Amino acid sequence: MTMAKASAGSLRARPISLLDRDIAGVAVIESLRKLSPRHVAKNPVMFVVEIGSVLTTGLWLRDLLSTEPTAPLWFTGAVTLWLWFTVVFANFAEAIAEGRGKAQADALRRTRKDT
Repeated sequence: MTMAKASAGSLRARPISLLDRDIAGVAVIESLRKLSPRHVAKNPVMFVVEIGSVLTTGLWLRDLLSTEPTAPLWFTGAVTLWLWFTVVFANFAEAIAEGRGKAQADALRRTRKDT
């Protein structure tokens, strides 16, 4: 679960926590960038969840502006929030995994150069 990150002057590696600040900061931005339909379409399950998020957001807004909502506003809002949370969290987890993989590859390259 830990990954080695070599410092510039030493060969000793320190373990990186699951949510390293550098990786998590970039992952937050990447998770929002990955909301693009072109990117999400590569994963059919998440694409369907994102389409559902957009549709339920539209239904919630319609009911919010309507004098007679077709469903309770709290229910439509809760479903909408959960769907958006699912899409953004999945993108965040993917961005974390990519960041950790890149950090590990960089550490291996540095080790190879030092050796």
